[in-house]
Amino acid sequence: MGEPATAKNAGSRLPIGFTMGDAAGIGPEIIVKLFADGLPEPSLVYGDAGIMDDTIRQLGLAETLRIELISEPELAQGQPGLIPVLNRWRELPADLPAGKISPIAGRGAYEYLCHAIDDAMAGKLRAIVTAPLNKEAMQAGGADYPGHTEVLAERSATGHYAMMLANQELRVILATIHVPISQVSTLLTQELELNTIRLAHHACLQAGIAHPRVAVAGLNPHAGEHGRFGQEETLLIEPAVRQAREQGIDASGPWPGDTVFMRARRGEFDIVVAQYHDQGLIPVKYLGIDQGVNVTVGLPFIRTSVDHGTAFDIAGQGIADPSSLRAAYDLALAMS
Repeated sequence: MGEPATAKNAGSRLPIGFTMGDAAGIGPEIIVKLFADGLPEPSLVYGDAGIMDDTIRQLGLAETLRIELISEPELAQGQPGLIPVLNRWRELPADLPAGKISPIAGRGAYEYLCHAIDDAMAGKLRAIVTAPLNKEAMQAGGADYPGHTEVLAERSATGHYAMMLANQELRVILATIHVPISQVSTLLTQELELNTIRLAHHACLQAGIAHPRVAVAGLNPHAGEHGRFGQEETLLIEPAVRQAREQGIDASGPWPGDTVFMRARRGEFDIVVAQYHDQGLIPVKYLGIDQGVNVTVGLPFIRTSVDHGTAFDIAGQGIADPSSLRAAYDLALAMS
């Protein structure tokens, strides 16, 4: 793999930074497949060079692809046939088993993400595209976070942020993310609703939509039916929608959650604010995870991700589909 490249031949274009994710999952495989297909802009991988090199060989791509160790992101120049890899952490064991929970692989996924965040905050990256990590493995490795989103927000000191899932038919942003369903109603506030509507509007503007139409889903059946099935719509959501409209945002709702996503898919709305994780993610993932993209809205940099997990059941078999990663990369380019 050679010695790390030095900064003497660094160029001026900011690269896209991929994070390898959990080495025991499909992250290394889908990244290698993406580089093998060719990328239009300079890119690099925050991860383990040995794991990436082994993946190239397992996929039978050693004649056309090789690893280049680099010390800084600006050294990624987009040269065909090269996968620039940056690792500021330790090397992973060569015999790391695929498809198994591993504390060291979980810790590695966390470290790669942190290093990419630091470089993005320093203005060294155009965007971050993350391959999947495994929450159990990450927590076993000593990083106690529910997922990517919370690490991104904490390390970048971002106070107002949200998770958006998008594909070619639907955009959904979440008011609450990784919390038990029993806690959702206690976490919802008028301020949270308003901030999420603002972030939804901002995300659509970033995507090139000049006049975003933001629909807000209700929490309760039939959007509460005027208080019959709950008070959250009347006390929290409706006032937030009014405030957003007063601020010039084309927001509407609360709409019943069982029909608002269908209406958005048909073109009535550009984005839907969902109140909790599964309310928003089930409609997007039902349409297919191969083109789904996860975006963290509100960060001081662009971050996109695949709309699937580590897929331990197929890790190491060479059959993982890189389509969602390609969609995440394309969206990162478009948003940046």
